[in-house]
Amino acid sequence: MMHIYYLFAYFFVYGFLGWCVEVSYATTKERKFVNRGFLNGPICPIYGLGVAIVLELLMKYRSNLLLLYVASVILVSALEWVTGFLLEKIFHNKWWDYSEMPLNLNGYICVPFSLVWGVACVLIVDFIHPLIHKVISWVPLILGVVILVVFVIVILADCIVTAAGIFKMNHALEHMSYITNQLHDISDQIGEEIYKKTIEAMDHQEATRQKMNQASINMKEKQQELSEDMRKQISELSILRDDIVAKMMMENHTSRRLMKAFPKMKVIQKPKLLGEMKERFEQLKKWKSEK
Repeated sequence: MMHIYYLFAYFFVYGFLGWCVEVSYATTKERKFVNRGFLNGPICPIYGLGVAIVLELLMKYRSNLLLLYVASVILVSALEWVTGFLLEKIFHNKWWDYSEMPLNLNGYICVPFSLVWGVACVLIVDFIHPLIHKVISWVPLILGVVILVVFVIVILADCIVTAAGIFKMNHALEHMSYITNQLHDISDQIGEEIYKKTIEAMDHQEATRQKMNQASINMKEKQQELSEDMRKQISELSILRDDIVAKMMMENHTSRRLMKAFPKMKVIQKPKLLGEMKERFEQLKKWKSEK
């Protein structure tokens, strides 16, 4: 029972410390606060789970630094790959991408970062964890259990809220994809009409001037009717698209936070769609500020 108690305590402590590391790293790059966690709260579950697993499986190798390091690199890399794979399959988004890094596997992990995680694990096992364990042992057991139960309830609620926000974002992106395809179809249709009218005019080059003039007038009238109809459709689709973007970005706090936390996040089936939504949202904000 005490063993499970400590594992949960390690999960939350190292999850919080991992969140602090991610926020510090993001702050040095962005020069502003960015909540880099997958969840809303100040915790990165992958760090908490990763360190808890390392402590559970590799603590016995503490006396052999080389073996501890190699095993840590393999274990943490496997955990990061599995986490990235599962998140992609569940939410259809890729949250981080090491594809541009050397020696990467599916963009989920790469050797340079895995080597860094190995060093971090050795430092934790040898130097940091003994202090963390001592601090946790000072907390009265009853108080510690109560705190952990509260934390578990909070993180479960956070998971539900985050998942709901992600599914809403994906639903909005599906609508965006449909509208984008419609706009492309209209563009293609306009191009086809222009092509047809051009060919018709070329075919009538040998006709009399009067017939050519009449054909030109008819063509302009049809183009005018076509363009008015197309303009109306484009206007309606653009308004609908802006409504979707504004609603998602204004009302869905989770989607805004995740886009900032994971700037390389990609929608698997439509990799450019999320970037288009961000760009459109920035345009809407700029337009509203100028009004």
